[in-house]
Formats: sequence, C-alpha cells, structure tokens
Amino acid sequence: MVEQYVVDLQEVDGTQVALVGGKGAQLGELTRIEGVRVPDGFCVTTDAFRLVVAQAPALDEQLDRLSRTDPQDREAIRTLSARVRRTVEELPVPAELAAQVTGALARLGDGTPCAVRSSATAEDLPTASFAGQQDSYLNVTGPAAVLRHVSRCWASLFTERAVGYRRRAGLDDRAVRMAVVVQRLVLPRASGVLFTADPVTGDRMLATVDAGLGLAEALVSGLLDPDRFAVRDGEVVSRTVAAKERAVRALPTGGTGEVTVDQWLREQPALTDREAVRLVELGRRIEAHFGRPQDIEWCLAEDGFRIVQSRPITTLFPVPERADRENRVYVSVGHGQMMTDPMRALGLSMWQLTAMVAMHEAGGRLFVDVTARLAAPASRAALLEIQGRGDPLVRDALETILEREDFVPLLPQIPQSAPAGPPPGGARAPLETDPAVVTALVERSRASIAALERDIQAKSGPALFDFLLEAFEEHRRVLGDPVSIQAIMAGMESTWWLNDQLREWLGEKNAADTLTLSAPGNVTSEMGLALLDVADVIRPLPEVVAFLRNVADGELAEAGSPTGDFLDELAGLPGGPAARAAVESYLERYGMRCVGEIDITRPRWRERPATLVPVILDNVRNFEPGAAAQRFEQGRRKALAKEQEVLSRLRALPDGEAKAAETKRVIDRVRTFIGYREYPKYGIISRYQVYKRALLAEADRLVAAGVLADREDVFHLTFQEFHEAARTRRVDAGLVARRKEAFRSYHALTPPRVLTSDGLALSGAYRRADAPAGALVGVPVSAGTVEGRARVVLDLAQADLAAGDILVTPFTDPSWSPLFVAVAGLVTEVGGPMTHGAVIAREYGLPAVVGVAGATRLIRDGQRIRVHGSDGYVELLT
Repeated sequence: MVEQYVVDLQEVDGTQVALVGGKGAQLGELTRIEGVRVPDGFCVTTDAFRLVVAQAPALDEQLDRLSRTDPQDREAIRTLSARVRRTVEELPVPAELAAQVTGALARLGDGTPCAVRSSATAEDLPTASFAGQQDSYLNVTGPAAVLRHVSRCWASLFTERAVGYRRRAGLDDRAVRMAVVVQRLVLPRASGVLFTADPVTGDRMLATVDAGLGLAEALVSGLLDPDRFAVRDGEVVSRTVAAKERAVRALPTGGTGEVTVDQWLREQPALTDREAVRLVELGRRIEAHFGRPQDIEWCLAEDGFRIVQSRPITTLFPVPERADRENRVYVSVGHGQMMTDPMRALGLSMWQLTAMVAMHEAGGRLFVDVTARLAAPASRAALLEIQGRGDPLVRDALETILEREDFVPLLPQIPQSAPAGPPPGGARAPLETDPAVVTALVERSRASIAALERDIQAKSGPALFDFLLEAFEEHRRVLGDPVSIQAIMAGMESTWWLNDQLREWLGEKNAADTLTLSAPGNVTSEMGLALLDVADVIRPLPEVVAFLRNVADGELAEAGSPTGDFLDELAGLPGGPAARAAVESYLERYGMRCVGEIDITRPRWRERPATLVPVILDNVRNFEPGAAAQRFEQGRRKALAKEQEVLSRLRALPDGEAKAAETKRVIDRVRTFIGYREYPKYGIISRYQVYKRALLAEADRLVAAGVLADREDVFHLTFQEFHEAARTRRVDAGLVARRKEAFRSYHALTPPRVLTSDGLALSGAYRRADAPAGALVGVPVSAGTVEGRARVVLDLAQADLAAGDILVTPFTDPSWSPLFVAVAGLVTEVGGPMTHGAVIAREYGLPAVVGVAGATRLIRDGQRIRVHGSDGYVELLT
C-alpha cells in the first residue's frame, strides 16, 4: 500500500492539525464555509516531513544540543538552529513523495504559479498564532522549484525566531512537525489583512481592514503603509488612505518584487467603502464559524475576494461568557485586590463562592458587572466617586465608556420622597471612636476561624464539600458584618476628610499620610515589623546566617522550584533551635500568607517557608537590633508632632477653634479605625488556609485511589468539579490538561481595569499636565520625595535589597509588606490610595506612587529614580 503524503485542501478540516498543520487545517475548514472562496491547493503532510527527517540520524543529536541551550544564549541558538536548517534543507526528497507532489501540481494545471507556505502543527492555534515564524514563498512554478521550496519550508521550522517563540510558549522543538500548503497563486488588484475585532482596543464590534495594491507581502512585512478602514455595523466609520508609490507584484521570472505604482493610482484607496464592508461581512461569517475573532489575510481579484489565511487573534483579552446579548461593563477584581496574575480554576471558583458580589471569569481573572450601577444616575455618581477614590484610572475608563452614549442605557433620574435605602453592607450610622469596637470585631473573627478549624477536622469526601458550602455562608457573614464595614469605611472616610479639608484650610497635601503613621492594630504592617524581630534572633548566630545564605543561593536559585523544609536542619546548628523557634512563631501567625494570596492554589509561606529567607537575610544585613520597636515609635511620634502642628495652625484661622476641634475628632477616629482596614483580608486568608489544608488532604485521597496523577491537578478543577470528583471518584484527565494549557496561555494576557461585553479593554488615563517632561505619572499615595536606586522585583523570593533602595514591582498585596521595612520608596503598576500597598507605605512613611503603567518595563533595575509621593510621579535620573 502506497502512503499518502499529499492531501487536497477540500479534503481537510479543522480537526487535522496533526496531519496538515495549523494553517492547512484552517484553510481546509475555510473551504467548508458558504460564500468563502479559498484558492485551490493541496497539503504536503507532516507524514512527509517525518519520512524525510528520518533519513538524518544526525538531526537527533543536533536537536538535543538545541534543547539544552540556555534560552538567553542567543548566539548559540542562532548557530545551532542554522545548522539544523542546513541539515533539513539538504535532505533528498524520496521519489514517492516527489511523484505525489508532481501529480497534485498537474491537477492545478501545468505551469500554474503557486504559493508554497509553511504549516506547523503549533501554528494558528487558539493560544499561540506563531504568525510569521516560519517561511512562505510566492510565485513558485514547476515541480522542481516547488519541491525545493517545500524543503525550505521544512527547514524554516528551525529559524532562530521560531525556536525562540516556541521557548516562550513552552513548546518542545521535537513535538512540532511541519506540513506545507501549496496553492494556486492569486494575482490580486489589492490585498491585505482583516481583523474582525480591533486588535488595539479589543472592541469586537469594530473590524479593521488594512489594504494595499498588489500582493500583501509588503503590508505583512511592514514595508509599506496600508490604507486603513474601520467598519462598524455594516458602515465604514473611518478611513485613512496612504500614498502608494510602490507595490509588490509577481515577477515573470518567478518570485516577487517591488514595482512603481502609476501616478494616478497613488492617492486612490485600494478598496471602495462597499468592498471594505463586503470583506468584513465575509470576515464575520468566518468569525462565526470558528467561534472567535480572526486575523484574516485576503486578496481581491477581478472576480471577487479570496481568503488565503485565517487565524485566531490571540492577543485579545477574553470576554466573560453570558447567556444574554445585552451590553455589559465589567471592572477588574484583580486591580482592587492588587493581584492581576491569572488564577487557576479552583482559585477562581473559591473566590467567587466566598465573595460578597457576583463575579465573572475571563482570561483567568475575575470581573464585577457594574452595568446596572452605571445606568442609574444616583448609583452612577456613587460608583464613579468610590472608584475614583480607589483607582483614578478605573474612573477614567468608566467615563470613557459613558462618553459612548449608545453603550450604557442611561436611566432617567427618578424623584424620590425618601431615601432609597441603605448602601450595600448595611446601615451606615456613625461608629463611636472606641477601640473596643475593633477589639470586638477581631475577637469575633478569631472565634469564627477557631470554630472552622475545630469543625472541619472529621470531614472528608462529599461531606467535606457539603460542610465547606456551609462554611462559605459563615465566611460571607463575617465579611459582610455591617459593623465591620462601618469600621473600614470610618478609617477610609476619615482619611479622605483629612486630606480634603486640610488641603482646603492649610494647603497641606496628603496630610493623612503622616497623621496615620504607626496607627495601632494594623496586622499587615505588624507582619513586616515582626520579621525584623526574627532577624534580631538570627543576626548574632553566624552559623545560622551562613546556612540561610546557602538556602537562598541553592534551593531558591530556580524560581518555583521546591524549597524543602529547611527548618528541621536548623536544629543541629549552634543557636539553631532559637532561630527555628523564631521562624516557627512567625509562621504560626503569618504562614497563611503568600504572594497572590487571593488564589487558594498559590503556595503559602507555611508550605514554602524558604520563600522568606532572602527577606530575613536582607533584614539581618540592613538593620540594627530593636529596629521594629524603634521604627514604630518613630512613626508614632512623627504622627503626634504632625497632629500638634496641624491643630496649632488651624487655631490661628478664622473659626479656628471649631476647625481644630473637628479635626481632632477625625484624627482620633482615623487612628482608631485605619489599622482595621487590613484585618478582614487577614481573616479571609486565615480561613483560606483551613480550607486548603482540608482540600489537599482530599486530593491526596484521590491520588492514593488512582483518580489523580498529582494532588495539584485539583487546582485545575472548579470547586464544584472537585466536589463531583470526590463523589464519583472520576476526573476527566483531558479537562485537566486543557485547563493547564489555558492557564499557561493566560500569562501572556494583560488584564484591563475595565472590560465591556464588546471586548473593549480599557486601562484609563490620568489626563494630567502637572508632571515634568519624561516623568512617569501615577497616583500619589504616600507623601514625601525620595531619590535612590530602583530595584525591579518580580518575585518576592528573589528580592535583594539594600538600605535606600526603591522597590519597583507590578503589584503588592499584603505579603509584600516585609519588604517595605527595608526600602526607602515604592512604585507599583497597579493600585490606588486605599489598596493594601498604599496603606502600608503610609504606615511605614515610604514615599509611594502606584498605578504607574509599565513601571517594571520603563524603569531599569539599578537605575536612579526620584519618587514624588505627594505629587504622583517618578523621575528617571540616569
């Protein structure tokens, strides 16, 4: 039986990626869409690729060396990949394969100019397009030339750029195979690219068309500027016509070349508006078939459009799935929680089940639907006010959407004779300024967690999940306690009042930043200071310090590698038992915390205590004994001095005694309640530790029963799916694998602050003109100005800080606070005045600017910068 190495495009469908590669499968699927015309052609299959490379035993050794090469060693990758390409390109084409290609070409017509195009098995996929990573050739004529270019396509699987792309995508070079598509070449009047969603804004309702004269090669490669059309609802809403002095056309001798465009054509659009709309109609048909927005290459010949490629647009942020088609506006949960990384399925579902409001998943992140609140005038104003206080960029993004009056149906103001009822969270009668209120709330939370720990002990199997569903009700009850919410708001509103009124009365900027220094009861700032106390125990123990340096340099060298429990090894060292006791005591109170702690699947400090070792060593090096108590006392005295200064200045004003008395009441109020702002999150994460311990024990039972391969596979199941697995003792391994792949792909997506159901992704703008030229603008959250060395830190476990450094990082949830004691300032990409990082920066007196877009990319590690914490910008000095 003769092997079939060539298959006609009309015989291919989207399920045959393994045989014909991503491009071939997409083209075959396109031939099945009514009204969509694809140039005739065939695929040289991956079986042919295997047949040919099997002739080169040396290729295995070359690929081994390539796989072992350091991804950062670009020169070695360039050299080795060139060697592999040369080996592949020089391999002879077997006679039976050559005969099948020759026969397929005869069916297209002898002498027909062809396009010969690479089609790898990891190409045009939903999570990785690999656009332009392998080679294609146009205007190739005759069997010998086509076969020569097929070999070149095979070899292009190993270009330096393709190898690098696979490394970033986590794909093995050996796991990818190459097919080749050969099609009749269309000699077009115009050609280009159609995006069925705006690739810049993500708007799914706005299609964009790039068009040029002749072949699309010039546009795709960026050699020439295209005409650009934007089409919405069957109408061209904007167009830009480029000067077209040159075009790329097929040459009589083969291949392509640039030609001069006739003078009269240069200023003419490559498409009429009617043609652009017709093209978008075809694009919508293709998009509907594949079920997601598409990046489509097209040609316009005399008899109409031909589609020569369609791939998913992989850079768009997904939209939450909904049953209805109403316009929706979503606000990011991650930006408010200072954790914008993707979450696994269990983490997403657990946060949804324990949250106070409904949340919707997209791209591994959670969003809250605020459409109804935007639609009504009263709630709209309140929403914009609270969002603006929390993150001005969210407010700006929401206002940008409101400017599109057709998107959110704005309801008329309805006169009311009585208040519409209390705001979410219960009545808001003022709390008395009484520390006992906070004490009672903390004790109530502790008692609830103790009861949870006691009652969960005997639960397993389906009974555990039933119990947890009841526990989540208690979780939400504690979180929604009206007194707790009043206490949080008392601290926040007092902060806002002090900043607003003292600026008006005294010209003071952000006066509350100093007045709240060393406020009592802040569990997050206490966590950072407590690690200084651990360092005090370790500092005088040289053998322990040396051992910890080995732990940091060795076991933590590879990010994410298991760190082991170094605590047991401390016991045999001089002073080791005391050091271990200090760390254990710290973990007893704070071991439930970790970076990204809202995701229950993230490893806690208790699970990986060595994560804290670099921070402990920084504290040993940078601080003197007793630093924790000294810092707290310094902050308290500074706050008291500021209070006395402010009150004295107020008394000198007209009606000064009344102003001073009112201000004194608010200062007492803010110092009573602002520390409690951090406690509810501490309570949530404490409960999460209890939940996680029980869930992992259940996962271990499933592993022991052979249901799971690894305990952490349950992280890729929702809570409900995990419950079902415990009941049925069955897990869909394919589902777990798909979730792992999706989670990996989500890391490449940047979540917007605001997202619409049309896919419009907005991150807002500051619209300020008060910062110096070249400065990076953000939100001022902690007063003061500091100049120093920027340390760009993406992983807390890899921090290496010296006194006077300025921490620059994407976001800081409470787990980052131990680093705050060692730095002189803070810059983050995410955050607002009342997010955790801002609260702790003020607590420690660190000048801080948050919400600085692209800070970790625009600021180099080691660069000198100046942080203006009162005015909200960062200057780059070197």
